[in-house]
Amino acid sequence: MTHVWAIVFALLLDRIFADPHRFHPVSWIGQVIAYMDRRLNKGKGRKGKGLLTLFVVCTLTFVVSYGVITVAYRLSFLVGMFIEAIIIFVSIAPTSLAKAAYGVLEPLKRGDIEEARKNVAMIVGRDTEMLQEDGIVRACVETVAENTSDGVTAPLFYAFLGGGALAMLYRAVNTCDSMLGYKNDRYAQFGWASARLDDVLNYLPARLTAFVMLFVHRANKQAWKLLFRDARNHPSPNSGWCEAAMAALLGVQLGGVNTYKGVVSVRPTIGDASVPLASAHIEQAVAIMKRTTVAFTIGGSLFVFACTWS
Repeated sequence: MTHVWAIVFALLLDRIFADPHRFHPVSWIGQVIAYMDRRLNKGKGRKGKGLLTLFVVCTLTFVVSYGVITVAYRLSFLVGMFIEAIIIFVSIAPTSLAKAAYGVLEPLKRGDIEEARKNVAMIVGRDTEMLQEDGIVRACVETVAENTSDGVTAPLFYAFLGGGALAMLYRAVNTCDSMLGYKNDRYAQFGWASARLDDVLNYLPARLTAFVMLFVHRANKQAWKLLFRDARNHPSPNSGWCEAAMAALLGVQLGGVNTYKGVVSVRPTIGDASVPLASAHIEQAVAIMKRTTVAFTIGGSLFVFACTWS
């Protein structure tokens, strides 16, 4: 139950302060990854070197987080809970995700397509220079859907299991994947271990998030059918679940054609285009993310409570 109180406090901190831009532990993790990338990602044996990088980053992150939390709890329960809450707080990003989405929505409302393209480029990896409003909206909605799990419920899932140290361990793996898990000549071997472990750690949280997303919004049978029909229409084994749930709730179609550094990528579509994509869907996607976060937290808390008192 100690983890539950720390999680609740962490969500309150996120609501008040959002993601800190300075002195963020994830940026420190990123610096370690970048250093090892520069030093090890060359020559022969890149797959082994990438595995070593993943091991070092994860070990450092977990040992430091666990050590800080343990020392804090030895000082007092309140100090320990406060420190653990801060660590969980920096591992989640619901408020920052919402702000990033609104940063795309606001210029669209003003008709400023160029600023919307610029802002959406900050949160997606695809080329955005030629996107029209529907393409910008699709990119933003897909990002909100995917990061509802990656950036919010997955770290909460591991916080419920093992507190702040496990949440930060997940964040370290996720950061390794985001920096190294590319399928190109430079990272296909070096980032292989990071990408695979991230897939494993996200397997259950992604599916639970999709189920909670539909359950809390009282989705009809057609939405559930669409989820299981289209969840695998994504290059990632996990991201499609949240995107399919989001598409079902909004009645829109996601996926399709994207361009990455001038190279066209065609993937299956997700969802049925019952209504055309419009800027209002960004606001609706953020609202779905927020309600899902609350429901996931309540569900996790009740589960822990039941296990504690059984």
